[in-house]
Amino acid sequence: MKMAKNNHRRAQELPFQAYVTSPPGSPLAPNPRFYSKADDSLLRVIDAEIQCAEETDEQEIEEVPSGFPFKVEDVPGFQTVKLTRTYQDEKIEVEVHMPDLVTGEGEDDDGNEHANQSSIPLVVTVSKGNGAPVLEFSCNAYPDEIAIESLLVKNPHTAEDQIAYEGPDFNDLDENLQKSFHKYLEIRGIKPSTTNFLHEYMINKDSREYKNWLKKLKQFVQV
Repeated sequence: MKMAKNNHRRAQELPFQAYVTSPPGSPLAPNPRFYSKADDSLLRVIDAEIQCAEETDEQEIEEVPSGFPFKVEDVPGFQTVKLTRTYQDEKIEVEVHMPDLVTGEGEDDDGNEHANQSSIPLVVTVSKGNGAPVLEFSCNAYPDEIAIESLLVKNPHTAEDQIAYEGPDFNDLDENLQKSFHKYLEIRGIKPSTTNFLHEYMINKDSREYKNWLKKLKQFVQV
């Protein structure tokens, strides 16, 4: 009887723990466990954030419009979307990154006309195969405008540890040459009508990926 009282006293001295079980059939169900106050609090905050994200995001998956010049490859869980197409004898690939969103109006201290505009980063690769050099454009797509930041000429046979000449800053090129390269991309499908769609598409993807990330985070804490 004395031993039972001691066991009861030790149980009272243990820190508060919340007991959480998973529903039948859940991958988390086989090992019900105890959660500390900190874990329990974290799960409640994550649940609240998931609910908030679901309530504020009522957008459906953006459908690719008819006549869109690229095939869209969007793998859930990845940061980028890949676009591919062929143009004459060229293979064109576009790596589309998550949008850099700007909310509200801020001061433009650097005189940058795009400082208060949201954008999506793009990496456009144009290749002709047969070991020919590859053109790689790094761009930022703003509403109704595409800015080329840099242009590289890559040799596919160059070793990875060799640093190729990157050329001058794109804005330092002759103005006519800059305009010609913008036209070069436009006829290959890199134009405002394309990037304006991508802007909305990537905003929706960012929202979906965030909710999935929260759910995976919750699952990790629960396991």
